[in-house]
Amino acid sequence: MSKVDSWLLPDGIDEVLPEQARLIEGSRRELLDLYNGWGYDLVIPPMVEFTESLLSGFGSDLDLMTFRLTDQLSGRMMGIRADITPQAARIDAHSLNRQGPSRLCYAGTVLQTKPRGPLESRTPISVGVELFGEAGISADIEVIELFLKTLDVAGVDAVHLDLGHVDIMRGLLVGSNLSTDLEAELFELLQRKASTELEVWINSNISDSKLADWLKSLPTLAGGTEVLAEAQQSLAGAPKQVIDALTQLEQIVDALTMQTGQQVTIYIDLGDIPGFGYHTGVVFAAYKQGYGKALGNGGRYDNIGEAFGRARTATGFAFDLKSLVANGQFNQQAQAGIFVPQPADNECREKIASLRQQGERVVQGFAGQVVDFQEINCDRQLVQKGGQYIIEKIV
Repeated sequence: MSKVDSWLLPDGIDEVLPEQARLIEGSRRELLDLYNGWGYDLVIPPMVEFTESLLSGFGSDLDLMTFRLTDQLSGRMMGIRADITPQAARIDAHSLNRQGPSRLCYAGTVLQTKPRGPLESRTPISVGVELFGEAGISADIEVIELFLKTLDVAGVDAVHLDLGHVDIMRGLLVGSNLSTDLEAELFELLQRKASTELEVWINSNISDSKLADWLKSLPTLAGGTEVLAEAQQSLAGAPKQVIDALTQLEQIVDALTMQTGQQVTIYIDLGDIPGFGYHTGVVFAAYKQGYGKALGNGGRYDNIGEAFGRARTATGFAFDLKSLVANGQFNQQAQAGIFVPQPADNECREKIASLRQQGERVVQGFAGQVVDFQEINCDRQLVQKGGQYIIEKIV
């Protein structure tokens, strides 16, 4: 690479410059304070771990997103985290070993081998929460309420909350004897909402007429909360696991309707099953009009700690903080500072120290410096008049 291009960064690797960094860091602190107020303890997992723990139970997608390197001390393969959720599961199952429900939160950069979508970063800042050790629907409701509160604090308005449940698909396929490959094909067709192809596939691979009808109905069961009533009719007679999943979704909708004061549009999609390989219950995501991907997502992923010797029920969510800040309106005004020419005496230095203790931003000058007040973000300066140091507005 020539010296001319030595400043270039790899595709999908971005840096955060001062103004955006101030917004992101302030937002990070605000959200972690929010989570602490709900009882979630902050953890800071390492950037690298052995791949055995880093990828346990989270399917092939995470495997493909993870950079690998060889540990020079042990000779074992390590991975650079592409997702913090597996690390939180390890911490809960092994490092903390709490007996009751455990609430954890985190905020940190992850590294991914490829962007999840066009023009997306490969170094998102992941911020989120995980709730371990509670199997009841109340845990899912709490996590979704905090998910929506995160969007509220971020100043994201007109939110669309997508709700689904992987047990609907899992329940329907119980006893179907479909191979893993055929399940993957069915999943892919449902995700693409390819109704015509789906019907052809079902006719070729599903001999049970009831199951065929239920599967064909899934793409049509998408829309407002009224979809749940339609699903009770379309999926009548389905296995208990399916009916229980519909009941859970109804309970969540009822709770959110009663307890959430935000303007949130709830969208039900029973054919949308992201994370089918590891999610085990309700799944959810938030969208904003004009933004082409989910702002954040989450769901239940029970027994993920089994790889660490302690299976625990779990539910949680994560956002990319950079995307959240870009789409929200965090109320954080930049603090303009006070410029001080090269300090002349101890009294001036004491004044500077006092101003900084009061929370002021104070920028000291250097001998011969040509000052650009806008560049150093100062709207006042400390000057000496009549033997005293006073602060004057810069005009």
